[in-house]
Amino acid sequence: MCLLTFFPPRVTPELSALRNGTRVNRDGHGFAVVTGDGVLVGRGMDAEEVLDDFTAVRARHPDRPALFHSRYATHGAVSIDNCHPFRLGRDRRTVLAHNGVLPRRVRPAPYDPRSDTRIAAETYLPDMPFGSFDTDHGRRGLQSWLGASKLVILTADPAFEQDAYIFNESAGIWDGGIWYSNPGYQPPPDWSLQRARAWLYVCESCGDVDFSRRGRYCGRCGWCFACANPFPHCDCTQRSSTAAITLQSKAIH
Repeated sequence: MCLLTFFPPRVTPELSALRNGTRVNRDGHGFAVVTGDGVLVGRGMDAEEVLDDFTAVRARHPDRPALFHSRYATHGAVSIDNCHPFRLGRDRRTVLAHNGVLPRRVRPAPYDPRSDTRIAAETYLPDMPFGSFDTDHGRRGLQSWLGASKLVILTADPAFEQDAYIFNESAGIWDGGIWYSNPGYQPPPDWSLQRARAWLYVCESCGDVDFSRRGRYCGRCGWCFACANPFPHCDCTQRSSTAAITLQSKAIH
């Protein structure tokens, strides 16, 4: 479910870890690097091209924070327009990237191709609904709204006290001086299995995230993770019923 990576100043990116994340999360990639007078952003669908661009930009600006994001789409079209990071409103000095599924308030309506993060960046978070990021009240409010999600904001706006913010930082992993939103940077034994496992937690129908789910169906809407049909109309149930009838028929004859 996406991989969001944060690099403090003077920390060299671990390209093998980023490449691991791109293999699992293939729906677009992007980066942001804070410079002396702004934030440089790059996005694209080709992982190697984006990694090459990020490496070059980071080498020119090693003394400021940076982020890299690889997307696994849960809402919105798979397109470069939905690749993280996103500008915060119309402020080109501030960007954000996100890992997880955001609340319903910012999920796209039918036929809206935007992702939930893009909607949040464009229309919801620019108004600072929880207050300033530099206050305990604002930080707690935003983290409560995020739930299990994580968010990184980079800014060159002098109105902010810091040039980098990690929200729900404790839910991520610090490794070698780099912060990762989840273990997706680690090399798994089987990439196809790893990608399949990501969908064990995110319902494609309603977007609900349930890391404790043990059954086949989404606990919120009844969507079947195996055949992608809502209960009780899932193909798995029908196949099981057909198989049972066939076995009974063979037993009689």
